[in-house]
Amino acid sequence: MRAIIGLGNPEDQHQKTRHNVGFRVIDILANQLDITLTTSPKLFSLVGKNNDWLLAKPQTYMNNSGQAVQAILHFYKLTPSDLIVIHDDLDIPFGFFKIQKGTGPKAHNGLLSIYEALHSKDFIHVRIGVESREQDRSMPGKNYVLSSFTDEEENRLQTVIGQAVQELLPLSKGN
Repeated sequence: MRAIIGLGNPEDQHQKTRHNVGFRVIDILANQLDITLTTSPKLFSLVGKNNDWLLAKPQTYMNNSGQAVQAILHFYKLTPSDLIVIHDDLDIPFGFFKIQKGTGPKAHNGLLSIYEALHSKDFIHVRIGVESREQDRSMPGKNYVLSSFTDEEENRLQTVIGQAVQELLPLSKGN
């Protein structure tokens, strides 16, 4: 079984922000795989699974994601090599994504929390590009990721998420 954990913030006001793109991918995967996510207080997450996949959305807020990820891996007796983390990435332009093992953005507090909790970066990162500021970098990244996508970006985002999901599905067997 592989654990796919999408990062984000739990409150409704964050639902459509750039920082919550990981949650949005999990929602699409859960729908496609017919997995229902339910609250698990001991895992600090919304969690659902079938024979191949364990899907989760930590409810700890982004900067404390490591607490939930560590609890999930421990409870299900999984290792970092069984883990796939989906997250927003300001190092990748909007409309693109990368799937890489052990490589994340230069700065991402959710991932830093996971690295510290697991003492490892040895897991698959699904890096969804959210950077569309072009030359105007007047808004700091930590504020920018809490902004919502424009209507035009929302349309493109659905395509990008669909592409990422199609690349993720074959990974269930550890390929």
